[in-house]
Amino acid sequence: MTYIGIDISKATFVAAFLHGKSYRTETFPNDAKGIRRFISKLDPAIHHCVMEATGNYCFLLLYLLDKSGIRASLINPKKIKNYARVMMSVTKTDSKDACLIADFGERFKPEPYKFPSEQIMILKQKKTVLRQLQKQLTATKNLLSSLEPLPVKDKKCVNSLKQTITFLEKQIKYMQQEMEAVVTEVFDRQLKLLTSIKGIGVTLATALIIATGGFTYFDNAKQLSRFIGICPTIEQSGTSINIRGHINRNGDETLRSMLYVAAWSASQHNKACKECYQRLRGNGKSGKVAMIAVANKLVRQAFAVVTSNNSYIDGFVSTKPDTTV
Repeated sequence: MTYIGIDISKATFVAAFLHGKSYRTETFPNDAKGIRRFISKLDPAIHHCVMEATGNYCFLLLYLLDKSGIRASLINPKKIKNYARVMMSVTKTDSKDACLIADFGERFKPEPYKFPSEQIMILKQKKTVLRQLQKQLTATKNLLSSLEPLPVKDKKCVNSLKQTITFLEKQIKYMQQEMEAVVTEVFDRQLKLLTSIKGIGVTLATALIIATGGFTYFDNAKQLSRFIGICPTIEQSGTSINIRGHINRNGDETLRSMLYVAAWSASQHNKACKECYQRLRGNGKSGKVAMIAVANKLVRQAFAVVTSNNSYIDGFVSTKPDTTV
């Protein structure tokens, strides 16, 4: 397998092709025409493209590569950055980065990217728009609130802000209904299974379905917890360092916050989560540590009900050992 490194920007992307013991680079427009010209130079039997995750700039290329049957991998930019440090690279250009990414692929042979379904891509877009609308609503409300103490207020400004708030609230409600309609239509069974767990509502269930691609991206609950960023970090070296640190905080911080809020409800109404929380508090753990453990348990419960295709039974005792600390 020959790996091709790709460095992507908004307008163009640079591809690094193996040429003897080094690489040659070529620049293509980052549009449908340029991507098809790039694909015409590839052989699905021997070529594997590797690129950094660069937001939306890389997805047209990924999509057309997938449709052409050419393997492609999407790499966390932190891995490439740290690999550059390991290789003691002192030059940073688009061409150099493309060569570095190609070399990374040759050495580590990353797994092909699992392209999400069209429904998941639509849900991700709706989720992004919804999040931005909610941020705009909060900012507009704060702006309106900041005008309240003023002795002289411009009525036109106040009315404009109030109209904007009304509009944003309507759009947020509309987008939430749209997301719920798509999830109910395509992932109805998973939605019902997830909401059978005390502590998980429709909003969190929808976020979990989007993050996991309908629970197809991960093999077990530990991988999902690590992706969300609620796994504890461990530092150990010899006999002098043995630290169990804070959570790793990777992944979607909004989903992590939603899980943390859901853990509060689960710690009171979900029997297994309540027992976990009380046990850890009784052992002297802080409230935050205990709540993160509850969030991890919710993730395991969610993964279990979907993969087993059975609704949650409150108080069910698993035969598997509990590794919660």
